[in-house]
Amino acid sequence: MPASDAPSGPSLRAPAAAVRENAHAPYSNFKVGAAIRATSGSVYVGCNVENVAYPEGTCAEAGAIAAMVASGETELAEVYVIADCPSPVPPCGGCRQKLKEFGAADVAVTLATTDGVEMKTTIGDLLPGAFDAGHMERS
Repeated sequence: MPASDAPSGPSLRAPAAAVRENAHAPYSNFKVGAAIRATSGSVYVGCNVENVAYPEGTCAEAGAIAAMVASGETELAEVYVIADCPSPVPPCGGCRQKLKEFGAADVAVTLATTDGVEMKTTIGDLLPGAFDAGHMERS
């Protein structure tokens, strides 16, 4: 599958795995970590933060994106998501849209398990036919 040129810098696996340990998941016990690399090369991390009112929680990808934006950056170059599950963990629908907001269709995304299984994909493959600002224009 197509992917942008490999971003320079160390693997995102270690920071994603490390931040996963900080996840607040007392209800599901399903900890997720995410690390993203901005086009500047800076790495931002996020973990899921649950709330007893489930829809009020925050996904790992959303947390990492929020950290990136809070630092003044708005363009993704690479994404890595990890969880302790039988197969590589995919982002939820809302996070796919969030990734699309800040990354081109060819941005590399690695989905992983804590056992080392990885699946490589792209933002475009995760969210084909994405809704974007062009859909809001009037004719």
